[in-house]
Amino acid sequence: MQFSFAQEDPITPLPIKAVKDTIVAPLLPPNILNDSILIDSINQDSSQNKKPLLLDKIKYKAKDYVRLSQKDNKIYLYNEAEIYYQDTELKAGIIIMDYVKNEVYAGRIKDSTGTYSQLPYFKQGDNIVIPDSIRFNFDTQKALIWNSRTEQQAGAGALGTDAMKVLAEITKKENDSVYFLKSARLTTSKDTVDPDYYIKIHKAKFVPGKKIIAGFSNMYLVDVPTPIALPFAYFPLTVGRTAGLIFPTFTQDPNRGFAIQNGGYYFPINDYVDFSILGDFFTNGSYGFRTQSIYTKRYRYRGNINFRYENQITSQKGFDDFSRSTLYNIQISHQQDPKASPNSRFSAQVNLGSSQYFTNSFNQINVQNTQNNNLSSSISYSKTFPEYPSVNVSLTATHNQNISSNATPDTDNISLTLPTLQASMERIFPFAKRDGIKKGLIQNVNFQYNVRAENRIRTNDEDFLTGRMFENAQLGARHTLPLNTNFKVAKYFSVSVGGNYEDIWTAQTFQRGLDPNNPDSNAEVVLDTINGFDRYNRYGLSASIGTTLYGTFNFGEDKKIQAIRHVMRPSIGWGYTPSFEQFYDSYTDLNDEEVLFSRFEGTLNGAPSLNKSNSISFSLQNTLEAKVRDKDSTKLEPKKIKLLSNLNFSTAYNFEADSLKLAPIGFNGGTSILNNKMNINFSGSLDPYTIDNNGRRINTFNVSNGGSLLRLTRASMNLSYSLNNETFKKKSKDDEDNNESELNDEYRARSGGRTDDLFGFGLNDDTFNRNSSKNEDDIENPIYGTTIPWDLRMQFTTSYNNSNRQNEFGTASLMFSGNISPSPRWSVRVSSGYDFIGKGFAQTQLGFQRNLKSFDLRFNWVPFGRNERWDFFIGISSSILSDLKWESRSQRIR
Repeated sequence: MQFSFAQEDPITPLPIKAVKDTIVAPLLPPNILNDSILIDSINQDSSQNKKPLLLDKIKYKAKDYVRLSQKDNKIYLYNEAEIYYQDTELKAGIIIMDYVKNEVYAGRIKDSTGTYSQLPYFKQGDNIVIPDSIRFNFDTQKALIWNSRTEQQAGAGALGTDAMKVLAEITKKENDSVYFLKSARLTTSKDTVDPDYYIKIHKAKFVPGKKIIAGFSNMYLVDVPTPIALPFAYFPLTVGRTAGLIFPTFTQDPNRGFAIQNGGYYFPINDYVDFSILGDFFTNGSYGFRTQSIYTKRYRYRGNINFRYENQITSQKGFDDFSRSTLYNIQISHQQDPKASPNSRFSAQVNLGSSQYFTNSFNQINVQNTQNNNLSSSISYSKTFPEYPSVNVSLTATHNQNISSNATPDTDNISLTLPTLQASMERIFPFAKRDGIKKGLIQNVNFQYNVRAENRIRTNDEDFLTGRMFENAQLGARHTLPLNTNFKVAKYFSVSVGGNYEDIWTAQTFQRGLDPNNPDSNAEVVLDTINGFDRYNRYGLSASIGTTLYGTFNFGEDKKIQAIRHVMRPSIGWGYTPSFEQFYDSYTDLNDEEVLFSRFEGTLNGAPSLNKSNSISFSLQNTLEAKVRDKDSTKLEPKKIKLLSNLNFSTAYNFEADSLKLAPIGFNGGTSILNNKMNINFSGSLDPYTIDNNGRRINTFNVSNGGSLLRLTRASMNLSYSLNNETFKKKSKDDEDNNESELNDEYRARSGGRTDDLFGFGLNDDTFNRNSSKNEDDIENPIYGTTIPWDLRMQFTTSYNNSNRQNEFGTASLMFSGNISPSPRWSVRVSSGYDFIGKGFAQTQLGFQRNLKSFDLRFNWVPFGRNERWDFFIGISSSILSDLKWESRSQRIR
């Protein structure tokens, strides 16, 4: 190894400087290698007569040697040299310390091959600088640094590529908090030696952990200057949340003109709450704004509140296609930590607004939301009183809104309950000890009390959130008291016997009759609303008996299929409900016919039944499994395969019915085949009765009318199949489970909770967090050979209807979606479907994504249909420089 020194005046030492990456320092005295003076002799130097300026001891060491020169007033440390002083730490290949001036000079060392190693490592407090060489004064705390490299964490929870790398040719440290940079480069790229992009600044003021204020700044891509430049720039480096502007996107809409979208401001209110506001403005006068507030308190609660409003103007005033509309959407989410209060809980999930918001919004780019036909909300508070018998009380407000294309502003498409009160008492066993085992008929006797009170409202978009929405509100309550017991008969039969009592309360009833003021033949039935408390009760009895039967067919251990096991769970039930004529009245119509009615018809919980019921129900559940010899001869145990996951039948017979006593036989089942890659589910109904020429069921068995024993009236089937490039490879069970879990996690992450993207994909419409792509580690491009990662999901659904012998398929559609990665950084995906009945394609979407190390590239395209659109984005992955982006997307064709 070698290092060179410049000549110096023996009395006045010269400052250290860098020449072509070589440390230039004072020349060593000729006898430095023979100097036997101990380090402690520094106390005998003449400088000991001066007042010491150092506030602490300086600790130092080196691997090869530490030598003291009294003549030069310097200490030389070579190879893995280290110096420690207070909160300052300096490590380098070579360090020369002037103990008179209290200065150090540090640099690299070069071996015989010319390779430099052991870059200086300078740390003061939390700030770290890695330069080529450095000069530092312990007294003034000033430093001069050449080719420094430092990393500044910035942003909320910034990690990894969210760190700003600062590289400067010359850095002057003025004090602990101010640095001056010359010819510096700023980047978030992981490769600091040859970054794929950087911002070049000529002069700048650098405050670690806070900001960089620069003069002329120019962006470079792979060392090539771009037209992106500013006469001055400000780069915030604060860790955590700070207020600041959110840079907008410039777009164009053929119906609204040029636009500035998604520009706004971010406010960190305090440690628990923040607030963001974004806005859109179009040159034709359309505008919109969106606000979001996120709050959280550890071990207590967390949530967010979003409000979105848009005033949409299409075309210009005076044109035939001019229109104006307003859209809004409110989303609230609140979650209470379970540890905050074990006996009470408050939660809220709100999503309400205009029915056309998700299809007509300026910023709706998540295609999945356009397929949503329903908005729902729930705000609830529950409290448990643990004393025996424990009682649970909950108060809930719900909202359900139909936003399908056939919903219009004047239809009752919004249903609310303001509020719903529910209370339930725990099940009580009056004839058994609380902590004992319950056996037999008597000890298993139990009852429970429940109450549910509602204020239900149905309204439309025009009346929503106005006083008119309460005009047709329905208020009522239902009290239930079930009484049950269960026991065993003949060891294998489970018997359950019980009854149920209900008491229904209502705040209004309805009286029906002919209009007495209009006695002519055109008289209409008048419905009078009677406000006031009223009630009725109803009750019934029930019993059931069931068992489980096992059947095993053994074929021998030398066979491929060693055994088949059939499990059946038959059950017979009985139910009795009397007729409640006492709650019915009558009036005589114009034809002198008596018409029965109940004043409770049209109330919240309806009227009691006028029909007496005495019926027996039958049900049969089946599962079918097989034991199959494993292909792996080393495994001793056979594999279990489900041939039928379930196959269920159910029907009933009503003894009190005057006709059609036997109910249709319903069936449903499901299974998995192809190594559980394909799931099959089916259901249907078989009717034993025939129909007349008008399609009505009549009291004649179908077989007596020349038909089959049972008539298939409806059926449906659903098939889903998933496969990927690993499907046809041999792998262990652990590998299969891991791959399936990873695949499901990937689907959930991509589609926001769904395990597939059959209904489309897209960028998250949460414009407050637009740069949400994850920063992955650097990916090398391996040689794929003949293996390219891909996956495919398909789902086929069909329904058959033959209730009136129409013998037709109502629906038959195939949905599919897939992904393929031609290289580790490329991802291409597609989602589409075909309707075999309508003979047309479902919503089709194509997209690709490219990981450009420091940049993200995304493109999504819906080529045709009602939601035809495209969106394109390229920008820096790091949140620090997320405003350095270009995004463009089309507006929905109207």
